[in-house]
Amino acid sequence: MKNIEMKVEENILTIKIDLSKEFGLSSSGKSQIIASTEGNVSVEGHEEAKIGLNVYRKVVKE
Repeated sequence: MKNIEMKVEENILTIKIDLSKEFGLSSSGKSQIIASTEGNVSVEGHEEAKIGLNVYRKVVKE
């Protein structure tokens, strides 16, 4: 995972992402990647629960 912290407390999943970070362009070059699970992953302690998350911003071309 890139730039994602997940924790479960009393069956509540909390996700923490630093929106100031960047990890390069997407494969299409249209978006700047901020955070990603890089596919579907199990939630710790709840392996039957899966999450797939991408956070990005559009690239503004001048």
